[in-house]
Amino acid sequence: MFTRVAVGRARVVREIRAAAPLMAQLRAPVTARGPWLTAVLNAGTTGRPVAVVVEPHAQGRPDAVAFLRLRRRGPRTVVTMLGDGLAPPGAPGARLLARDDASAALLAAGIADLLGSLRRPRQLALAGLPMGDPTARHLRARFDDAVVATTRTSALLDDLDERGPVTRSRDAAELERWLPGLVTGPDGAFRRAAARLQAATGQLELAVVADGDRPRAALLTLVDGAERRPWWGFADGGPLRTVPGSPSVTLTAPAGDWPKVPRLRTRRG
Repeated sequence: MFTRVAVGRARVVREIRAAAPLMAQLRAPVTARGPWLTAVLNAGTTGRPVAVVVEPHAQGRPDAVAFLRLRRRGPRTVVTMLGDGLAPPGAPGARLLARDDASAALLAAGIADLLGSLRRPRQLALAGLPMGDPTARHLRARFDDAVVATTRTSALLDDLDERGPVTRSRDAAELERWLPGLVTGPDGAFRRAAARLQAATGQLELAVVADGDRPRAALLTLVDGAERRPWWGFADGGPLRTVPGSPSVTLTAPAGDWPKVPRLRTRRG
């Protein structure tokens, strides 16, 4: 087995394409698949994209891969999941892709080696993982000061049918009609790009409650078969209501400052 690291947008895009069969086999969520991750890269957010790849043959199809981003925060380099903070609420949106437990162990070793190669103080902060993630378990075993935290997410409530006649469509042309004036704000560019890519794959639904040409309420929902995941929306100028979502896991290592302060030995008298 080979473990290697690909750095930079162009190389990570190639790894995303090569990992498509693995994503499908593992039934990764929409937010951990090619179109979404490509939109994240196209958004040009700060930091360096990195892929840690485990493969049986050089330049072959991967058995495990982690799509990460390296960002500077003060004196530290923080390693997060690619797309951290951009996935829809309500459920874990990230995946450390591994075909089996042996591949997960090798992937954890590769991530640990990546951290060890960084010259600056560094921190691993992987959020949005599902409970029981095998790579996270192996990472936790490698870092004795790692912390695994589980939180209950909040999901958007699709209650637009209670607000008036709703038009729901997966038609890319209908999306384009509303999207430019609908999605604004600091993350508007990313949302528009991601929405267009997901609409091209048939995995986005737009719901609108309109007052003439003005939307009174709107909701973008990611759709994967029978699974629906409300992503972003509003109603009468305010946010949509929320309901409890699925648990999500965050792994942080080291948990505090790095390097650790050595303990002073006391002389026993």
